[in-house]
Amino acid sequence: MDLQVCAMGVLYGPKSYENEPHRDPSLIVNSKEPFNAETPPKALVRSFVTPEDLFYKRNHGPIPVIDDPNNYRLEICGLVPGPLSLSLQDLRNLPKHTVTATLQCAGNRRTAMSKVRKVKGVGWAISALGNAVWGGARLHDVLELAGVRQESSKRHVEFSSVDVCKEENGGPYKGSIPLSQAMSPEAEVILAYEMNGKELNRDHGFPLRVVVPGVIGARSVKWLTEIKVIEEECQGFFMQKDFKMFPPTVDWDNINWNSRRPLMDFPVQCPICSPAEGDLVKAGSKMKIQGYAVSGGGRGIERVDVSVDGGKTWQEAQRFQDDKEYIADNPEKCKRFAWVLWELTVELTNSPLEVVAKAVDAAANIQPEDVSSIWNLRGVLNTSWHRVRLNVVPPQSKL
Repeated sequence: MDLQVCAMGVLYGPKSYENEPHRDPSLIVNSKEPFNAETPPKALVRSFVTPEDLFYKRNHGPIPVIDDPNNYRLEICGLVPGPLSLSLQDLRNLPKHTVTATLQCAGNRRTAMSKVRKVKGVGWAISALGNAVWGGARLHDVLELAGVRQESSKRHVEFSSVDVCKEENGGPYKGSIPLSQAMSPEAEVILAYEMNGKELNRDHGFPLRVVVPGVIGARSVKWLTEIKVIEEECQGFFMQKDFKMFPPTVDWDNINWNSRRPLMDFPVQCPICSPAEGDLVKAGSKMKIQGYAVSGGGRGIERVDVSVDGGKTWQEAQRFQDDKEYIADNPEKCKRFAWVLWELTVELTNSPLEVVAKAVDAAANIQPEDVSSIWNLRGVLNTSWHRVRLNVVPPQSKL
């Protein structure tokens, strides 16, 4: 097997796909090599915490392999007073922190944007995200071990994977966040070795990944080998030539990557997971509408509005987390980096139905009504109102 081997000789970034892990057959596969797949929407809202096997899979190359986790090392280097080389046990010996956080690909709902005009990227529907309980060491604890102190400089913390990426010319996947964010206890950035109380599996970054809550998934780098404090933001492909949002007037002929900053916090999002587009429903019956809502940066969800007449009239949906009452930004009533599940039961009429959902976050951020107004050539951050059209049949019909 042709392998790219990291310096420690134990974590491998394969160049072929012959050693891929087993995946749940119910996943909606958008590409096989590299493997990219999302959760069936109706399964997504069955539980507040997404099972790891159903959690969306986003990859840029073959899944890395580790020979012996006991020999794994994480290098802490760059602009640090005391560079470190840490084992998994060293990280486990630090105070363990858990955070319930939703990770979401910046390209979630890209397919709807591609219907306006062609875009470039994996054809995600509405399920390129998941909510999990992540466990590991706080990043700021690790950086403090290396002598780093809180500061308000422009420095960044860069995360390097062993993942082989064609976009990096066969080099590793990289990303970074501001040092101020990395050192903030409120940001709850962790080096995760657990997901939902279990050891990370290979698809989700075994043996170690960073989890940056409230930020697009591209910054939560998997298969970590190195953390480096650098003078400015990472210059890797996925920070400088991807995951940036341009206006509808920009195309591949006039794009200037340097004119936009890398995406970080994701905006407010609110899709309908059930019912699905084209479902048959009986007039006069009751129907439960379900979905999720989430906003970046730890901003809670203040309201979810649902319409069954295409947006002419609205009703407020019930919001909950972990089957409990949800109150935005109340520490005792919400998990601020996690999604909110919502539902509304309505009585159906004989008229054709168009279900629409939109949310408002705790900072009063709203969603754009029309996807065409936020179209961009990479198809990222589609947070427009989500619409589902249903077919109404007479009450006596058999479904």
